Amino acid sequence: MPGGSPVPPARLTAFQQAVVELVEALAPGEIITYAEVALEVGRPAAAQAVAGVLRRVPGLPWWRVIPSDGRVYRTHLATQAPLLATEGITVDANRHIHVPGCSEDRAAHQPGG
Repeated sequence: MPGGSPVPPARLTAFQQAVVELVEALAPGEIITYAEVALEVGRPAAAQAVAGVLRRVPGLPWWRVIPSDGRVYRTHLATQAPLLATEGITVDANRHIHVPGCSEDRAAHQPGG
């Protein structure tokens, strides 16, 4: 995901477009999981496909989308943690994210909310 694909898709499917619109609408400091994106766009079993969209479409704030366990992927840590930090979100030594003012390990955008 860091950097996105050098060759974006020529046209987006309806699913891809819905993912793009949802992720583009995330405000700085707002976090959502891959599964929540999939659920919100009407494809609850498509969390991996969400990751595929984030890899293929450049320019999306992919760092605001995290796994359901609230941990940053090890392979994304060096790039994602600093981007989250600029938005006030910290990542601990176990790769869990912490959002100021949130009592959970991660604060996720709630589908429909």
